Amino acid sequence: MKGLELSKSFYYEYGEPMLINSFPNLMDKIAVGLIGAGSECFAYDDSISTDHDFDPGFIIFISDEIDEDTKFKIEREYAKLPRTYKGYERAIISPVGGNRRGVKRVSDFLKEKTGTSDGKLNVYDWLHLDEEFLAEITNGEIWRDDGKIISNIRMKLAIFPEDIKLKKLAGSILIMAQSGQYNYERCISHNELGASRLALYEFVNAAIHTTFLLNEVYMPFYKWRFRALRDLSWPKNFKIKSELNYIEGIEDDSVIEVPLEKMLISLLNINDEKLFSHSVSRNIDLIAKVFVDRLKNDNLTSRDDIFLEYHAYEINNRIKDINIRNMNILEGV
Repeated sequence: MKGLELSKSFYYEYGEPMLINSFPNLMDKIAVGLIGAGSECFAYDDSISTDHDFDPGFIIFISDEIDEDTKFKIEREYAKLPRTYKGYERAIISPVGGNRRGVKRVSDFLKEKTGTSDGKLNVYDWLHLDEEFLAEITNGEIWRDDGKIISNIRMKLAIFPEDIKLKKLAGSILIMAQSGQYNYERCISHNELGASRLALYEFVNAAIHTTFLLNEVYMPFYKWRFRALRDLSWPKNFKIKSELNYIEGIEDDSVIEVPLEKMLISLLNINDEKLFSHSVSRNIDLIAKVFVDRLKNDNLTSRDDIFLEYHAYEINNRIKDINIRNMNILEGV
């Protein structure tokens, strides 16, 4: 059973009856669900995930209107819930913090993730806040929130404001151009093997970031990025003729469809003999071409040139807020 399903079942069987019976007058100041850090909040958990931080607990969010004494009473009732559920033992809630379950003030949760207690972000916050934290605020599920004490905030933080998205998109695409289309081959020319691999890593990471931005989904913590790529609606596959490209495990000259995930992993897995192959640059340009087509389809660029740097500056010039537009193009990345 997935962790989110386990926690939801535990809440409806034991948690909700406890809250309604013990705190009926506070239900408009309480929200319940499971969001935040942890693979189960993204529904990425599997059998290996159960080895740590996996239990049927949930989060009871409370508003600042609830005083500390009442908060303690809610914590005490939460602690009385069954210690085991469907074969899983609940984690012990530490009084010194660091817990992913239990009773949390909405303001404390937001402060931890965004640096603000109300979730209201200024331009600087939007540009510089790690996107993984925005992903943790908006992932998972809220099962009850009569007073909308956190649901409304999650809705407001669900996607980047348009100018912020464009700034981040311009910077991420520029990094793709600099690392993959320019510096990779220069590093090869200088016989800098390590630097060329780092250039490929930067290209891959920027390509992933760009993909999330174009799908209007927050990029999660690095260990889940490839997993998250599979759930995005674009792009599903690249059509390539394999004799002109290096894709691990494919050597014939047939035309095949390859997911973006596999294309990027192949760049990361290139061995020393293949590192200097022109097929690496071909794959980089093939990926770049797919991104250019998407940018044109979204009316974010008008150029046909495959070199991504041109498109990065055109996107930046489309930002409406002059202050954001005039910031360094890399300000958001």
